[in-house]
Amino acid sequence: MVTELRHSRILLRPWRAGDAAACAAMTADPEVMRYFPSVLSPADNALLVRRIDEHFNEHGYGLWVLEIPGELEFAGFVGLLRVAFEAHFTPAVEIGWRLVPAAWGKGYATEAAQTVLRHAFNVLGMKEIVSFTTAGNKRSQAVMRRLGMYTRAEENFEHPRLPTGHPLCVHVLYRLRREQWLLQAAYDGFEQPLPVRTSGPRGP
Repeated sequence: MVTELRHSRILLRPWRAGDAAACAAMTADPEVMRYFPSVLSPADNALLVRRIDEHFNEHGYGLWVLEIPGELEFAGFVGLLRVAFEAHFTPAVEIGWRLVPAAWGKGYATEAAQTVLRHAFNVLGMKEIVSFTTAGNKRSQAVMRRLGMYTRAEENFEHPRLPTGHPLCVHVLYRLRREQWLLQAAYDGFEQPLPVRTSGPRGP
C-alpha cells in the first residue's frame, strides 16, 4: 500500500500507467538533467522507474509522482530514498525531487518537499533527513535552505559514483534533524496536509 500525500496545491501519489512515459520525456530533457551525468535513455529510464517501485515495496516510501491537480498530471517526482552508496554520512535517508520545466519557479518543489518531510518525521518517525546535489546546482540548494536544512563546508564530498575530477563530482550535503524541523514548522505555520489515504500496489 502506497500512501497518498496532499497539500493545498499538490498531490503526491503512487505511479500509474503512463507515468513512465512522462518520466522518460523528463529525464531525456537536457535542461532537467543539467546537473546529472547525462540524460537517460528509454532503457535507463525504465530501470529508474522499476527501482522506484522496488524501493516502495521494500521500504514503504520512495519517490512519489508529483501531480498539480487541474494543471499537470505528471509534474515530476518528490520523495525519500535510502542513500545507496557509502559516504561519511551514511546510512541515511535523502529527500530529493526532479520536476518538469513547466513546474519550475512556482514553489511546487518546496511545498511537496515540506509535505514529504512532515510524513517522514511525524508518520515514519525518522530522526534525520539529508539532501545533496552538485555544488553548482544553486536552484536545488535554495529549496534545501527553504526547507530549513543546513550545510557545512567540511561535509562536502566527492560522489563515489563519479570519477575523480568529473565536473559534477563535488557535492554539497544538507541535513535536517526532526527537532529542528518541528521548531521551524511551528514558526512557519506550515498547514496540516489534507488527510492521507492509501492506494493498493500499482506498477509504474
